[in-house]
Amino acid sequence: MALNHTRLIPRCEALREKLTMVENHELRKVGLKVTLPRVKILQMLDNTEDRHMSAEDVYKALMEAGEDVGLATVYRVLTQFETAGLVVRHNFDGGHAVFELADGEHHDHMVCVDTGEVIEFFDAEIERRQKEIVEEHGYEMVDHNLVLYVKKKG
Repeated sequence: MALNHTRLIPRCEALREKLTMVENHELRKVGLKVTLPRVKILQMLDNTEDRHMSAEDVYKALMEAGEDVGLATVYRVLTQFETAGLVVRHNFDGGHAVFELADGEHHDHMVCVDTGEVIEFFDAEIERRQKEIVEEHGYEMVDHNLVLYVKKKG
């Protein structure tokens, strides 16, 4: 049991409360009012093993968890999160938009053309070469997005 100011609560509940407070702070920090749908969607994105979820994936996961949040609300909240910089939207070829939490860490993506699986990776050599190429052409890199479309060998 963990002591939470005035009452004893199970340790996992104390952690859940702390995470909710952090998520509420994140919403307020970017100028969004804390609403139940926003908190539930942020928690879903933060707690999922699949870092890249479509609006439909988020909606289905919320429904499976017994949460009553409509699909239109999920789309609206994800767009608000994108505008606020909480999530990044990716529009990989041949698929619909997927969202991932904006964690501030740069990474690139590989997308399996057979399964749609999204694999994140970072390679310092690729990053270095991209900067060199940009400079060789007399430019300064502002941002970039590298997506490799792949399929399993064999």
